[in-house]
Amino acid sequence: MNIFDKAPVVDKDAFVAPGASVIGDVLVGRGSSIWYGCVLRGDVNSISVGSGTNIQDNSLVHVAKSNLSGKVLPTIIGDNVTVGHSAVLHGCTVEDEAFVGMGATLLDGVVVEKHAMVAAGALVRQNTRIPTGEFDVKQVWGGNPAKFLRKLTDEEIAFIAQSATNYSNLAQVHAAENAKPFDEIEFEKVLRKKFAKKDEEYDSMLGVVRELPPELILPKNVLPDKEPKAK
Repeated sequence: MNIFDKAPVVDKDAFVAPGASVIGDVLVGRGSSIWYGCVLRGDVNSISVGSGTNIQDNSLVHVAKSNLSGKVLPTIIGDNVTVGHSAVLHGCTVEDEAFVGMGATLLDGVVVEKHAMVAAGALVRQNTRIPTGEFDVKQVWGGNPAKFLRKLTDEEIAFIAQSATNYSNLAQVHAAENAKPFDEIEFEKVLRKKFAKKDEEYDSMLGVVRELPPELILPKNVLPDKEPKAK
């Protein structure tokens, strides 16, 4: 939606879910995804979302025209960032490949540096900087108010990068589903009913083999095969 003379600019390869609101001076980059129920309101300042970033369901992103410190603050979200469900970002900066957990709140002037993580439910107070850390030590902050908890593990660092990739792939599936015409949706309903999984013994008695048609099979990038962990 436009607001005055400000109109959103959304890359053709980005996904904005039905029911999400992108309003005013908002830029959404290539391969990013804005999920169901989100609100990005760029009315009194601008919002910028980089490439490959996901802002998950029911999150709120707004900006600051004025506050107690007198600063005018846009909201800047970098590349390959994950913002968890129901997070609130207000007049803050989240740098590339950072992670904001579900239900976290980032207030005016907050800076989350590259690769840092804000834990679920954390409240990050105004003008707090969450650093990558000395010697590139990647940090987790959490609590109310948020404070340094510990260093990120190697597994968590890998998860942050993988999370952005997973959501980029998943967004393509949702975009394709939402683009289907009515007739195709109705046809798939019939297929699901016909190929619904039955009791194997029942099918065996009837001599029935039920193989899902390709229309009903999720892509492998959505539900990847789990590889056994090395012992």
